[in-house]
Amino acid sequence: MYKINTNYQKLPGSYLFSNIAKKVNAFTEAHPEADIIRLGIGDVTQPIAPAMIEAMHKAVDEMGDAKTFHGYAPDLGYAFLRDAIVAHDYQARGCDISADEIFVSDGAKSDSGNIQEIFSVDNRIAVCDPVYPVYVDSNVMAGRTGVYDANTQMWSNVIYMPCTAENNFVPEFPKENPDIIYLCLPNNPTGTTLTKDQLQEWVDYANRIGAIIIYDAAYEAYISESNVAHTIYECQGAKTCAIEIRSFSKNAGFTGVRLGFTVVPKDLVCDGVSLNGMWARRHGTKFNGAPYIIQRAGEAVYSDAGQAQIKEQVGYYMNNAKTIYTGLKDAGYEVYGGINAPYIWLKTPDHMTSWDFFDFLLEKANVVGTPGSGFGPSGEGYFRLTAFGSYENSVRALERIKNL
Repeated sequence: MYKINTNYQKLPGSYLFSNIAKKVNAFTEAHPEADIIRLGIGDVTQPIAPAMIEAMHKAVDEMGDAKTFHGYAPDLGYAFLRDAIVAHDYQARGCDISADEIFVSDGAKSDSGNIQEIFSVDNRIAVCDPVYPVYVDSNVMAGRTGVYDANTQMWSNVIYMPCTAENNFVPEFPKENPDIIYLCLPNNPTGTTLTKDQLQEWVDYANRIGAIIIYDAAYEAYISESNVAHTIYECQGAKTCAIEIRSFSKNAGFTGVRLGFTVVPKDLVCDGVSLNGMWARRHGTKFNGAPYIIQRAGEAVYSDAGQAQIKEQVGYYMNNAKTIYTGLKDAGYEVYGGINAPYIWLKTPDHMTSWDFFDFLLEKANVVGTPGSGFGPSGEGYFRLTAFGSYENSVRALERIKNL
């Protein structure tokens, strides 16, 4: 008789955003007249900008001609996209990253969940708390997290780094030395981040204890402060301790077409084994490449027109963030984020739990957000709102919340 991977059975309930979708669908069925404003999931709402659409149309035409047709993509991604990434995201910032250290994929979420496969199950992970659920859940599936305690909502073999109002939502070095450190900066869900000097301390710490940093930089395009690093490779020594994961979803609106990449420097070597080579082997075995059409759109992101257009879209969402942040603060809420990330992190009123506040907002204001406890135990008593809605809906949702 075959056996299943019982680690999956350890996962408590459904994935966070699946739970939210079920709750909202049930409410909609019971109240079909309700005008629901969704500020929960971090999904963009503005259409893909013209430069990328034009590139996709051209690529579609190429696929219809035998002379310009493309089949399987190269393992690492097409050179035209990897070269553009290197030039604009790294060399322009003084970072010595080469094209053969770039691995193009179908998105940062996939890579965030899959990267743990190249590490032994004996490794201990450290995560910020609260944090994007994929980091922990994918390690649960691999059998790396130990036993779950439903009371504390914590895993026995995970090192939690609480990010609270008391430490300005900035992770502190854990008392136990981890092997793998997950950092998401700017942070999802809190919308806060580290300065470049603070990030350098994490790089120095990882190199000192022999740990690897998995650095999720999905929200890099939203950084507005000059003392915040746009890539971990701006920090000295990062190439010997850090893997960086990047996305086109948030900066270019590619949530529906899927494109991302991971940087694995060749300087990353463990016991004589190249992590770059391991990830290349995994990538080539389990992935057949992002579509040619989408990679051409990704290349267009780095054109002059593309850069100008995505800057405008990022500005649109950050204006939403500023509007929500200011409005909630004026209404007496305790609010964070919204400066270097498109997320607003607010303390729930009247000592309400995160899920109680979710139900309260849904029922009384018809506004959907994300309960902070879904991101980890330290998220309890907090709530996340996204700035990815339309400006009109952001204003309407804000007014409804203020009227409560």
